[in-house]
Amino acid sequence: MDEIEIPQYFVCPISLQIMKDPVTAVTGITYDRESIEQWLKTAKNTTCPVTKQLLPSDYDLTPNHTLWRLIQAWSTGKASNGMDRIPTPKSPLSKSRVLKLIREFEVPSLYITALKKLEVLIKDNERNKKCMEEAGVPKALILLLVRCYKESRTTGLEEALRILYLVWTPTCEIKALVNENYDFIDCLTWILGCEIENPVTAKTHAILVLKRVIEVANTRLLEKMKPEFFKEMLRVLKLKISQQATKSALQILIEVSLWGRNKSKIVEANAIFELIEFELEKPEKNITELIFNLLAHLCSCADGRAQFLCHAGSIALVAKRILRVSPATDDQAVHILSSISKYSATKQVLLEMLRVGAVTKLCMVIQADCVAYLKEKARRVLRLHSNLWNGSPCIAVYLLTRHQR
Repeated sequence: MDEIEIPQYFVCPISLQIMKDPVTAVTGITYDRESIEQWLKTAKNTTCPVTKQLLPSDYDLTPNHTLWRLIQAWSTGKASNGMDRIPTPKSPLSKSRVLKLIREFEVPSLYITALKKLEVLIKDNERNKKCMEEAGVPKALILLLVRCYKESRTTGLEEALRILYLVWTPTCEIKALVNENYDFIDCLTWILGCEIENPVTAKTHAILVLKRVIEVANTRLLEKMKPEFFKEMLRVLKLKISQQATKSALQILIEVSLWGRNKSKIVEANAIFELIEFELEKPEKNITELIFNLLAHLCSCADGRAQFLCHAGSIALVAKRILRVSPATDDQAVHILSSISKYSATKQVLLEMLRVGAVTKLCMVIQADCVAYLKEKARRVLRLHSNLWNGSPCIAVYLLTRHQR
């Protein structure tokens, strides 16, 4: 096979492999369909790779049937030398076919089959995905999932969520549908809590879709989050469904904590205790960063600080992670200790900070290679309670003065 000399015009300029489905761009250059579609999907600008000319926004790729017939005839003639015959390219997916499958969502005996067909088609190529987006598959799937929720049907949830995650496009129509009412968030919350087949796959995709919903949700919707929503988010963390689900659940909680009374609702769901217990198991660095980010948000309210201090290992855990994980974790950890020392600084709490090494770590932050604002924040905490901590051997006098000597 390596000894066969392939005509240059049979080779794709991108992949440098023989073309199986040659298509011509408006610039007149022919590429293999899969290669050029991948290029246009990932490139910052829609330019022709060879000519570097900008392609129009409504660019189209025209099948080069003549070249394909030449390649197929040539590959057939070289079969005796070990050359595989180039297969006939699949016909592009038509919008009418997609619309027919969408209509089958309305028929209880047909919607599972329709979902399975769509799943096969979307995995086939990028073209099919674009066709589905244009035909309205994302909207149809959202409506199907909401119907399943209202009718307590779990069959087909896994397929519908998987397809929706792949075709999700935050168009104006999708944003309007999501923000119209709370039904879709209720639906996804229900999926996270119900007993279904293949729970890992289905619930991971449910949380991934939920993350995308939160990204397009408006303020009105974000401020109306229900207690059940937060309980299910914490359940995802506790059950450790998957790494993807854990990360997405933390990102969702961080995002929604910024709105309305959500901080208090998260705290009421016993989040701080669960987060500390999770962190004690030493998760991966990126998960620790997210946990500390969320803890810092929650400790900005009185209820959050009170729950934080109720956990016997909270201050010790925060102290231990400083200068051991990442600069982002250091930032959030010092912020937590700063909030505690400013607003919840009983004598017992301050002595606990001294006993478990939190004060020592703040001193180390000042002396370590940290950013200036973080050093200053640590110095302010030390100065704030210098009267009580002054007798500690870990605090040099120069750390408590306004200017470092």
